[in-house]
Amino acid sequence: MRVSCLMLVTLRDDPAEAEIPSHKLLIRAGYIRRLGPGIYAYLPLLWRVLQKISAIVRQEMDATGALETLLPQLQPADLWQRSGRWAGYTAGEGIMFHLRDRHGRELGLGPTHEEVITALAADLLRSYRQLSVNLYQIQTKFRDEIRPRFGLMRGREFIMKDAYSFHANEGSLRKTYAAMDSAYRRIFRRCGLRTVAVEADSGAIGGSASQEFMVTADAGEDLILTSSDGSYAANQERAVSLAPEAIALPGGLRAAGAGELLATPGQTTIEQLSAAHGFDPSQLVKVLLLLARFEAGLRQPLLVCLRGDQQLNAVKLANAVSARLAPQHGVLLGIEPLSRELASELASKEGLQLDLDAIPLGYLGPDLEDAVLAQPKISLGLDPSAASSGTATGGAARAAAPLPAAAPHLARSFLRLTDPTAAELAAFVAGANKLDQHRLGASWKGLKLQPEIVDLRAAQPGDRCQHDPSQTLAAARGIEVGHIFQLGRKYSEAMQARFTNEAGAEESLWMGCYGIGVSRLAQAAVEQNHDADGIRWPLAIAPFEVIVVSASAQDPIQVQLAEQLYQRLRDAGIDALLDDRDERAGVKFKDADLIGIPWRLVVGRGAAQGQVELVGRSDRQRRDLAVEAAVAALLDLIPPARCGLQ
Repeated sequence: MRVSCLMLVTLRDDPAEAEIPSHKLLIRAGYIRRLGPGIYAYLPLLWRVLQKISAIVRQEMDATGALETLLPQLQPADLWQRSGRWAGYTAGEGIMFHLRDRHGRELGLGPTHEEVITALAADLLRSYRQLSVNLYQIQTKFRDEIRPRFGLMRGREFIMKDAYSFHANEGSLRKTYAAMDSAYRRIFRRCGLRTVAVEADSGAIGGSASQEFMVTADAGEDLILTSSDGSYAANQERAVSLAPEAIALPGGLRAAGAGELLATPGQTTIEQLSAAHGFDPSQLVKVLLLLARFEAGLRQPLLVCLRGDQQLNAVKLANAVSARLAPQHGVLLGIEPLSRELASELASKEGLQLDLDAIPLGYLGPDLEDAVLAQPKISLGLDPSAASSGTATGGAARAAAPLPAAAPHLARSFLRLTDPTAAELAAFVAGANKLDQHRLGASWKGLKLQPEIVDLRAAQPGDRCQHDPSQTLAAARGIEVGHIFQLGRKYSEAMQARFTNEAGAEESLWMGCYGIGVSRLAQAAVEQNHDADGIRWPLAIAPFEVIVVSASAQDPIQVQLAEQLYQRLRDAGIDALLDDRDERAGVKFKDADLIGIPWRLVVGRGAAQGQVELVGRSDRQRRDLAVEAAVAALLDLIPPARCGLQ
C-alpha cells in the first residue's frame, strides 16, 4: 500500500471531543472519524487492524472446534420477552435500540444474541448425540449508551466476537468454559496485550459464573482489585474482602439498648457527625433510603444499612433485590435514591403519592417504621370526573377500569437489608428518625431488630483478603476486552430449548457464552502502547509491519531504492507501506511515529552507497545497514506465522 492512496489525513492537535490518549491518537493518526455521539467510521488503517485482530480470533476459536456463523442483527421482541429480558433492555435505562416495523411488530437491534441462538438451538439440537456445539460470530452490535464516551471504548455501535456453546451436562459446559479461558489468554497474548483475568459479576447476561479479561491501563473504566500474592483478582463490582476492624464506642455506651438521644442539628452526613462529636465513621450506621423499580409495576422502597466508613456496592445491591423480588415482579429496571425530586416525579408521571415530609431525611435510623409509607389513598393521576371515552385528562373522560398488570404500585413496607459490617456492631450511633437527632449507643437488640444480612459493601484497596487475611488488595484500572460466562440453563429453560438425553428423557440444554470486544480491543491496545509521539502498535495487529520512507521525493536514487525495497518486502510476505508523498522528511517521520508502524526503513543520503536506516518504533533504536542486511534483519524480526494482509 502507498500512503498517497491511503486517504491519510493526520492532525497535529488533539481533537476537542477526545478525553483519553487512545481516543485522541486514533483520531489524530487517521484511524477513525466521528459521525455522531458514539458513532465512528473505521478508516482504512483501523480496518486493517480490526481484520488482523479478527483473524487471530478466528484462528484460536477454530482451533477449539468452534464453528463460525452469522446471526441477524434485527431481532424479534418476542424472543426477548420469552427470556424475560425485553423490559430490562428497553425500559428505564435499557441499552437496546428498539423499533416497530410497518406492521406494528416490535424489533430490537441486537446488543447480544443469547435469545436468537437459543431459539435456533431449540429448533436444531434435539439429541445428546448432537452435543456439544460451540458457535461464534464476528459482527456489529448496537447499544444505546446513555453517555457514549472515550471513542471506541463505549460506543453505540461496535464490533464484537460472541460465541455460544450448548451441552448435555454441566461437566461438558465447564470443559468448554476452560477451553475458552485458554483460547482467550492466547488471543490477547498474540495481540500483544497485557491482560488480567478477574472474577466478574454476570450482570444482565446472567449465569452461575463469569470471568472478565482486563487490559491494564490508567484510563480504564473498571477498578480491579488483586491480592498481593497474585492468587485473587476481581472486578470491584464482584470483589469481596475483610473490612477494617471497627473502633468500639467508649465503655459506657457498650451496654447498648435503644440508645440515648443526641442533638445533632444540621449534621446529616457521616463527615459532619464525626467532625462535630469526635466519632470514628466505623462507629456509625448509615441508613440509605432507595427505591427499586420493577417491570410489573412494583415500586419498592429499600432501607439499606452499612457501617459509616463503608461504601455501597450498587451491583451487589441490585443482585440482592432482584433475587428477592424479580421472580414475582419481573425485571429490576433500576434503583435510585428516594429523594423529594423522585417523589415528585412518581406523583406526576405514575400517580403514586409518597409524602417524604413524614420521613426525616438525613436522620434515618434502621428502625424507621413502615407506617411512614402509609397514605390514605394512591391517586392514579386521572381526572375524577372521567367517564367512558378512553381519552386522558384534558379531553373527554376515561372510564374507570381495573388496573393493568403493569400499572405502577407502591409497596407499603420497606425491604430492609443490612451489610455484615453494620450488623456486627454491638453498639453504634444512628439516626433517631427525628429531625436534628441521632441515637448514641444503640444496638440491634435494643431496637428490636433482626436485620437480614447481605454483603452490600464495596471492597476497597488496602482491605484484607478473605482467602488470607495477611494479604491485602491493591487497585489497578482496567479496560474490559473479554468476558466469558457459564450460563447454565437460564435461557434454555425460559425458551424451552430441550434435548433428549441418553435415558430418553427430555431436559434443558446447558449453555455458555463468550465475548470479545474486537473494536474495543484495538483501542485498548493503543491505550496500553503509546508515547508522546503517537501509537506503538504490537507487531501482530499493526496495520502495516514496515513503513518505507524516502527522505527526499526529489532524489531519483532515493525514490528508486525505496520502490525496490517496498516491492522486495511485499514479495517476501511482509506487510509494507510506502510513503511516496512529496512531503518534507520531517513530516513523513512525524506521521510514521504518529500512526505507529512497528518498523521504519528510511532511504536517505546513504542510498547511493546502498545504505539505509532501520528504526524500531517501540525502542527508538536506529541501525545503519546495507540494503541486503536491512532486508535480512526485517525477515528475522517479523516472524512468518502471523496474520498479514497484502
